[in-house]
Amino acid sequence: MNKIIAACGNECSACPRYSKHPYEKTKEQLHNTAVLWMKIGYRDHIVSNEEIACTGCKEENWCRYNIVKCCKEKGINTCGACIEYPCPTILDCFKVTQSFEPMCKQVCTEEEYNQMKKAFFEKEENLNKE
Repeated sequence: MNKIIAACGNECSACPRYSKHPYEKTKEQLHNTAVLWMKIGYRDHIVSNEEIACTGCKEENWCRYNIVKCCKEKGINTCGACIEYPCPTILDCFKVTQSFEPMCKQVCTEEEYNQMKKAFFEKEENLNKE
């Protein structure tokens, strides 16, 4: 299947939340992701399947960095296509994302960690290919 790279460099197609065709997730998979998100510290409680499921970044979705909005304003798909890349915002995004990696290594199975690494911890590499 094709890689789907988000504006911030996440690989949506590898994300355990991403549920857009052809990457649909079962109820059990989504629940397991919600449990994992709590263990990692992404959430303070187990959220519903509806809340954990994702169909991709949209400008109206909450984003700590407003990256989708920024990319849309600049007429680009990802930060890697920006003439200002890497800007302070994306560098902060990289730093915060990486701060979760030690907890992921601690609480994830090897398979879960590898999925998280591919989905989230390779942002910079994904954007540098732009």
